[in-house]
Amino acid sequence: MAATALPCIATDSLLVRPWPDPVIDRVGHDPRSAYVERFWLGILGPSTTWLLRRLAGQLEAAPAGFELVLADTARSLGLGGEGRSSPFMRALARCCQFQLAAPEDDGVLAVRRKLPPLNRRQLARLPEAVQVEHQRWLDDDLRTPSLDKLRRRTRSLALSLLELGEDVEATERQLLRWRFHPTLCQEAALWAWQRHTQALAQAEATAGTTDPSPSAA
Repeated sequence: MAATALPCIATDSLLVRPWPDPVIDRVGHDPRSAYVERFWLGILGPSTTWLLRRLAGQLEAAPAGFELVLADTARSLGLGGEGRSSPFMRALARCCQFQLAAPEDDGVLAVRRKLPPLNRRQLARLPEAVQVEHQRWLDDDLRTPSLDKLRRRTRSLALSLLELGEDVEATERQLLRWRFHPTLCQEAALWAWQRHTQALAQAEATAGTTDPSPSAA
C-alpha cells in the first residue's frame, strides 16, 4: 500500500484490521517498544505514537480486527474535539501519512503491527544527539549474538502465523519450510502459542468484566 490521505469518515467507528507485511513484521518494532519511544516519537509526535500503541494493544487482544469507536478512543487518549481538524483525526491522518495505516474499504482501516526502522531522511530530522544514539543502538544490535537474533526472528514469525489463524503444528511446519533449525521451530511455536493463548485469555477476561450482568427474571 502506498501512503494515502485519510478519507472523510462518515461513521462513528472504524473496523481496524492488521496490515500484514512479511518484511516489516519481521524486522520492525512494536509501537510500545523502547525503539519507537526513543526514535519514532520525534517523527510522529506524542498523539500519533500513543494512538499506535493503543491500536497495537487492541490488535494483540483481537488479532483478526476490532471495532474502534472514534469518540471514546479520542477521549481516552485525551484527544478531544470533532471533525477532521481535531487532534485525534490528525493523529489518524499521520498514521496514514507515514504508511503505518491505510484505509481499505469504507469504514475499514488497516494498521501495521510493527513500525519499520527509521530511514535516512527521517533520521536526519532528529536532533544530532538522537542520531548518534540511534547509530549506537544499531551498532549494539549488530553485536547481539546471531543465535539470539535468530530465536527472536523465529518467535516473531511464529506469533504472526498463530495470529493469522494457524495452529501450533501448522506453525512449526511452516517454520521448517522456511528452513529454520527444527529445535528453533519447535521452541518458537510453543513459545508463540503460550503468548497467543495468554493474550486471548486476557481479552476474554476483560470482556467478561465489562459485559453487563443479565437482568434477573
